Amino acid sequence: MIFQNKMSPTRWNRKRLAITSISILILYVLFFSNGYHHYQIDSLIPESRPEDVWEYVADFRKMRSLNPTILDFKITSDEGNRDHWKYSVEYHEHLSHWPYWKSTAFADYSVIKHLPGQSESYLIQSNHKTCFFGGLYCLRSESDFKFSPLGKDTYCAERVSYQCPPFLGSACRRELEFQRKAVMNNLTMFFSKSRKN
Repeated sequence: MIFQNKMSPTRWNRKRLAITSISILILYVLFFSNGYHHYQIDSLIPESRPEDVWEYVADFRKMRSLNPTILDFKITSDEGNRDHWKYSVEYHEHLSHWPYWKSTAFADYSVIKHLPGQSESYLIQSNHKTCFFGGLYCLRSESDFKFSPLGKDTYCAERVSYQCPPFLGSACRRELEFQRKAVMNNLTMFFSKSRKN
């Protein structure tokens, strides 16, 4: 006697529903439940004026020399004046630890000469949307980069809030740390060379 193992339509539908639900849950956890994480870094640029350091960082053309992961860029809008300048940029970059993995990012910058009540403090605020897989998957980040005098030096402090897929927290953190430390180190090196010349 041969037994045939036939699944009833109701049982088959339940199994398919369970597999679909689990797949959707996994996709949601991996890609769509991107909470914000926070990172702070600061540095002292010896014997420099905050306004000079702020101007250097605010010019996105200089960002390529500060952040080694940026490949190319184009300014898409530009408005305002020296006291409050706004611009948008589209740029391409690669990941520092996986150089063949590239992304396209869109950012809006707000460059503020004097903070209210702080005549010698300068600020660069930016919002970024970084997209992978041809724009199918994007992550957001925000930065406040402040420059203020500390004796004869410039104190630079940056606060970053960023999205990261669950289970990739350490990889995101490592990438962010690499980029932000590179910016601070290259900034310090540039101004130390400027002093010597």
